[in-house]
Amino acid sequence: MRIVLLVFLWFNFFGAALNGQTQLPIKREIDKLTTQATKLRESGNFEKSLLISRIALRKSIVIHDNVLIAENYNNVAANYNDLVEFDKAIFYYNKALIYANFTENDTIKQRINNNLGNMYCFEKKKYEKGILYYRKALEYSKKITDSSQMAFTNLNIAWAFFDIGKFKEGRENLKMINAYYKKHANNSILVVLNMLNGMYFNYKNEDVKAEFYFKEAIRLGKKLNAKSDLSFSHLEFSKFLLQRKDYKRAYENLDLYTKLNDEIYADEKLEKANVEGINFELDEYKRTIDKIENEKDLQYQSLKKSRIIVLLFIIAIFVLLLFLNSLIKNNRFRLKSNADLMLANEELIVANKKAQESAILKTQFVSTISHELRTPLYGVVGITDLLLEEHKELASSPHLNSLKFSARYLLSLVNDILQINKIEENKIVLDNLTFNLTDELNMVKNSLSFIAKKNNNKVYVHVDQLIPENLIGDKLRFAQILMNLISNALKFTKNGDVHLIANQLKEVAGIHTIEIKIKDNGIGIAPLDQDKIFDKFVQVGRKEVDYQGTGLGLSIVKRLLELFGSDIAVESELGRGTTFTFVVDFEYSATKTNEIISNIQVDLTSSQVFKVLVVEDNHINQLITKKTIEKNNYSCIVVDDGFQALEILKTEEFDIILMDINMPLMNGFETTRRIRQEGIETPIIALTAFDKNEITDEAIMAGMNDIIVKPFESVQLFKIINCLILKTKSVV
Repeated sequence: MRIVLLVFLWFNFFGAALNGQTQLPIKREIDKLTTQATKLRESGNFEKSLLISRIALRKSIVIHDNVLIAENYNNVAANYNDLVEFDKAIFYYNKALIYANFTENDTIKQRINNNLGNMYCFEKKKYEKGILYYRKALEYSKKITDSSQMAFTNLNIAWAFFDIGKFKEGRENLKMINAYYKKHANNSILVVLNMLNGMYFNYKNEDVKAEFYFKEAIRLGKKLNAKSDLSFSHLEFSKFLLQRKDYKRAYENLDLYTKLNDEIYADEKLEKANVEGINFELDEYKRTIDKIENEKDLQYQSLKKSRIIVLLFIIAIFVLLLFLNSLIKNNRFRLKSNADLMLANEELIVANKKAQESAILKTQFVSTISHELRTPLYGVVGITDLLLEEHKELASSPHLNSLKFSARYLLSLVNDILQINKIEENKIVLDNLTFNLTDELNMVKNSLSFIAKKNNNKVYVHVDQLIPENLIGDKLRFAQILMNLISNALKFTKNGDVHLIANQLKEVAGIHTIEIKIKDNGIGIAPLDQDKIFDKFVQVGRKEVDYQGTGLGLSIVKRLLELFGSDIAVESELGRGTTFTFVVDFEYSATKTNEIISNIQVDLTSSQVFKVLVVEDNHINQLITKKTIEKNNYSCIVVDDGFQALEILKTEEFDIILMDINMPLMNGFETTRRIRQEGIETPIIALTAFDKNEITDEAIMAGMNDIIVKPFESVQLFKIINCLILKTKSVV
């Protein structure tokens, strides 16, 4: 019996070993795939490059070749770098460096360190960290005596120093590159080299030489078809021209830079490559899962052998230990059950902790990304408005109008994401404001006239005569619901009509129940899709036409209506149009309406010239805020940080202080605390890109009087300024 069992086990093991044996990939084949993926990436075909990199990486892992693994991770990271996915690029460059450090190959180590230097200097703007990677790359270049790689790295170091205005520190690196080019004519660095010489002579105020080198960089970039280097040359040349107040040519070069970037990062390529990038990440997850499954198989085999041994032992002493065997089995079952329960409990605790951490990280991410987007948007929107006001001849410029529309659209996207986040965290409380329903509906209609004209649509407003003139409720949230629904109707309707209908269903004890319908004759929604449209990030009807949007609008509508204690219904038929219907309750009370109106703060204007101090570190924001204030005939002084603000307040008095929050050296909260400690009672308004609800408590504790979120309307700013100044003067 034992002999038969042993023979069976031996054949089973030997057969499994034979079945698991597969033909290993050839290193030469992997090299060929890696080279092909690199060429595809350099030509801009990111989709195929990522696909082939996946295949090459799988084969490299099978043969355990760390050099090839590092090469392919480096190529994947380079693809993500070109696709502007910088965090993913850094992640995969670091993975490449881990495998490269397992080898003696200094060439691949040099390249990866150089690439990480590029990421931190030019994408993350962490120049100190990036230059450390460049210096490591130089050390490896010296080991392999590769003068061309040393030239490239010196080129990057010079560029990094010049980018942050440290021309003295980068001067020696530029000299080395110029000396190298005289000995070795290398077209791959020629365009950037001329651009850097232009930047250096611009710093030296040698305008003729600077312009010559910029023009030479642009000429060579066109000749060599080096689109990326050419785009940067146009950008730096535009900066040079802007300093020389040659605004026309500066604008032309900036426009060329934008167009080249659009060509390099075409939407279709990015979308296809994004799909392939997701597939690559799925492969990474699959490899992790396979590893876990292999470990489980080994554990299973080990457990299986142990069971066989136990079984043979039990058979040998069955008669003597029958009762003991029963006790052992019961004890093992109990211990295993307890262990499983303890393990499950530990996993639940870990999962709960991770869920809480994820929620915190999500909130922090939304806050950070909104701040990072709103800050440049303030500059874009502000400069666009200033250009339109100061140069009336540009009012019909399609480029300027497109820029303004794109900035407003991006701001709307940020607000949508924040809105969803606030609703999910139950941070929204409905307000009670008095409003005229007819005026509100017409305001929404007029706000969306741009989309209506674009699609050649007409919007009709129908209001039931039974509805009172003034209602009480949260008109801002109500307007947001209407804006989302009507903009959707206009977007999915061409050459048609959109009807906005308000009917009173009933009135009980001053509460008016009003039914709102938004009806269009657009493309309609398929029955299968009607249950999906209120989910987040879901869009339907995109098969033939690319409708812009985030897929958040209807989700926000549904959640806002839940705050009103209501729901929304949809009726639609493909090709026949769509009707959205919801019911809301508003209060009508003449007494309450008069109380609300009497409590509204009136924007009292004054002929007096007020003196305003602006504390702001961003030079573009300084320009916009100063122009906006002076346009209203106010006196304005701008300082760069909190320390300068404290100094100037020792010698001068101001009527109002506009304080940025996120500043280097000393932030806005700490600056305000120190101003109050000095006994200065001048009203302080926080101008910030952070969400107002996130900083209100800290702003009040610091001693601030009000908060305005950038970008803002100038009317809103001056209303708050006048109110605070007049309130302060009346107290005095």
